Amino acid sequence: MADASLKTLCLTLAKQARAASDDLALVTRAKKDIWLQRGADALERRTDEIVAANALDLAGAVDLSPAMRDRLKLTPERIRAAAEGMRQVAALTDPVGQVREGSIRPNGLQIQKVSVPLGVIFFLYESRPNVTVDAAALAVKSGNAVILRGGKEAFHSNTIIHRILAEELEKIGLPAHAVQLVPTMDREAVGILLKLNEFIDLAIPRGGESLIRRVVAEATMPVLKHFLGNCHVYVDSAADLGMAERIVINSKCQRPGVCNAMESLLVHQDAAAGFVPRIGQALREKGVEIRGCEITKGYLSYALTATDADHAAEFCDLIVSMKIVPDIESAIAHIRRFGSHHTDAIVTEDLRAARRFVAAVDSAAVMVNASTRFNDGHELGLGAEIGISTDKFHARGPCGLQELTTYKYVVFGDGHLRE
Repeated sequence: MADASLKTLCLTLAKQARAASDDLALVTRAKKDIWLQRGADALERRTDEIVAANALDLAGAVDLSPAMRDRLKLTPERIRAAAEGMRQVAALTDPVGQVREGSIRPNGLQIQKVSVPLGVIFFLYESRPNVTVDAAALAVKSGNAVILRGGKEAFHSNTIIHRILAEELEKIGLPAHAVQLVPTMDREAVGILLKLNEFIDLAIPRGGESLIRRVVAEATMPVLKHFLGNCHVYVDSAADLGMAERIVINSKCQRPGVCNAMESLLVHQDAAAGFVPRIGQALREKGVEIRGCEITKGYLSYALTATDADHAAEFCDLIVSMKIVPDIESAIAHIRRFGSHHTDAIVTEDLRAARRFVAAVDSAAVMVNASTRFNDGHELGLGAEIGISTDKFHARGPCGLQELTTYKYVVFGDGHLRE
């Protein structure tokens, strides 16, 4: 059972966030954008402090795989990219107050459907401290207060980033508690906060499956889920094999520890002889372990045997499952069975095949002749993202500013009475 001081801490965070969200909902776009610009400048100005804090986290992360250490690592280039993300969010239209729809009823009533902030967001995430910047930027711009709970492996990095951004909030007179960081790694704090639905409107877990399942099981408020990223690339019989090789290597190897990296490769049997040996060699040169079906192993003697668990896995590492399929319908069936509704891609020169794949694959993003790595808020023009939802309600795919708002109906009358 959590002690009284931890309960008090969590309740204080939640109450402060609620008060901040009430104030933030009324802040002008200009003031929010000033904070985004100044926050970006401060991150770049204090890069040395952030890198030093990140070094402490990396020193303690001895048990992480190379791919997961890469997720954790902050370099000056990555800090600049995070700062640029804040500037891009500043350049985006403020969603708060936008009229989504409008009409005039026969009786003269004017009806507007107007975007408003969600309120208070409890955001839980692992490994990637640059996400602290994205979440804070999107929350404030969309008029929401956010309570951040990063993973223990990134505690020092998250702490300094939060401090920098919070200081800039105070300097320009924005609500100081609009962005808060849970200052303890006690796991019981998560459980306490998940019970505070009186103050917290939405929980967003972004991390491993165990974290997400815990949040879903314990939350008393709605949860926007970001489940497994078992992303597929299907190489069709009509694929340009050179293009297919480049897309597969980029999807798997550019950053293997992220959720939109390819984990499963499907190849049409008619393309297998020309493609599997070359992609096997290319993957092997990148250090990728291949776990394949029996047909795959016939082409690649060094491939390990793939199990159903491998086909369903999010490896977050230099490992891939591979299967040779007889046709596009078998590829679609495989994705329906083992996929996670995150990102799936087809490589083909056949427009009918592309249309069939897009229509039949029920994922948050479906790519045609493009890397799975493009399912990303920045790459899709959202400036940044707070996560990639594999849900269908209320948001799906990369969650940016629009996805962090809801709406209310505003009705204008002139003394109207209902008969």
